[in-house]
Amino acid sequence: GQVLPADLNVVTRRAPTERELADLLFAWTVAKHVKSNAIVYARDGATVGIGAGQMSRIDSTRIAARKAQDMAETLGLAAPPTQGAVVASDAFFPFADGLITAAEAGATAIIQPGGSLRDDAVIAAADARNLAMVFTAMRHFRH
Repeated sequence: GQVLPADLNVVTRRAPTERELADLLFAWTVAKHVKSNAIVYARDGATVGIGAGQMSRIDSTRIAARKAQDMAETLGLAAPPTQGAVVASDAFFPFADGLITAAEAGATAIIQPGGSLRDDAVIAAADARNLAMVFTAMRHFRH
């Protein structure tokens, strides 16, 4: 289903900006149509990296960032488009590693369902990196 801003639960100290919120909702919609484990990096209303179909969420996160880096190199961009991007995950982050990888790639905000036994550790990792993160309480898991 569609997620509206009112459906989101901000779980970090920092809430998303208006621009981040628009990109988060866009990335969430894209992730709904991507094979799990789906990770979508988006910026300014466009996807900039997609990782899909991997056994682990961390692998999808790395692949999506690598695709964005490859695009930057091909286009001769000074920085990868993941800088200032947001990330959507079709299911919860079971560990903080995927979120940390996204932050290292330049992501500033995350949208995910939440519901992991380790949500507190993932939220703490987001707060430590000044990321905004919202939970949807809705999964899109597709195999």
